[in-house]
Amino acid sequence: MKKPISFFVHHQGRGHANRTMALASEFSKDRPVSVLTAGPHLFDGFSRDIEIVTLPNMIGAGVPTPRLFAEPTPSVMHCVPLGVSEMRRTMRTILDHLDDRGTGLFVVDVSSEIGLLSRVASIPSIQIRMHGDRSDIGHIGAYEAAVGMLAPFDERMEQDDYPAALRAKTFYSGGLCTTEDDVPDKAEARARLGLDPAREIIVVLTGGGGSGTPYAPLTVAARAAPDALWLVLGPTHREGHETDFSNLRELGWVRGVTDYLAAADIVIASAGDNTVHEIARVGRPLVVMPEWRYFGEQARKSEALVRLGAAVSEPVWPGDLAGWRALLDRARALDPHAIRTLYDSDAARKAAGWLEGLCDELWNGAAEGEAEDENGPALSVVA
Repeated sequence: MKKPISFFVHHQGRGHANRTMALASEFSKDRPVSVLTAGPHLFDGFSRDIEIVTLPNMIGAGVPTPRLFAEPTPSVMHCVPLGVSEMRRTMRTILDHLDDRGTGLFVVDVSSEIGLLSRVASIPSIQIRMHGDRSDIGHIGAYEAAVGMLAPFDERMEQDDYPAALRAKTFYSGGLCTTEDDVPDKAEARARLGLDPAREIIVVLTGGGGSGTPYAPLTVAARAAPDALWLVLGPTHREGHETDFSNLRELGWVRGVTDYLAAADIVIASAGDNTVHEIARVGRPLVVMPEWRYFGEQARKSEALVRLGAAVSEPVWPGDLAGWRALLDRARALDPHAIRTLYDSDAARKAAGWLEGLCDELWNGAAEGEAEDENGPALSVVA
């Protein structure tokens, strides 16, 4: 029997879960797969046979006393408050499950602490590689503790400051997009959506991982390009003083996002992993406006996109007509081929193959069992 592969899946947004499902779908049918997450609903309707283990939701869990709360966080960790019962139950559930199933490889998406926990428990782990300023001892420790890193993006997107030794143990899958809808050409997409075939259309794509795109800057944008139709997909947040314009439409969550992207002349979006690769898959000029994320994740990804000529960006949303017009002119001048090359239709299959191959390589020769028999362990550990 093949060794099981288990995933820890962070439940903020849908990206981590969608990536896990894309990978698991490509695994061999006889590979046991389990997912440990505080968001089991994110896997509702997933067709592959996997085991779902529900974890306590640690986000916002209270520390029982002021004295415990006052204890400083060690530099090797990022979020480890003391006295939190949900955290104890999470770690216990993870270790018990990995031990009971005999997990061969634990894919952590994402948590430095859980990656370190896996190493302390003698279970090989993979860290999902994310952009950002992650040279702190906590991240580096988790990366060094892992048997490898999986980067679900093109290697050209990697940061120059990522250490060479860690880069050498990183597998770059190419741009992994979890959306599988057919991509129509622009004319067909507009016909499907009932949109003017000749008008300039600018699509603003927001995501579910943050608080939503601010609406006020978009009202200025609509005034700056009054002949364009602005379509906003996903949540926005308002400050209460905005003026609406007839060429600016909020559509909220929609089905068939691919059709809207294909219908667009320009796309404005944050720098979420799947968001970027959805746009790359369709191949549209991108204005990338990074949202705040821990460790500057989206800011660093935006820098990589701009460096490759795949997007234009600004440090803050333009607040005046001239600023918007200049930004849109730069977007119109982009060559869509640059961003299109960052998507790889085979990324999930390649990443899944690497994970399975590494798992099998690590445990080759252990088919008789990993535990001690009457003759003792095959290899001795010397403290």
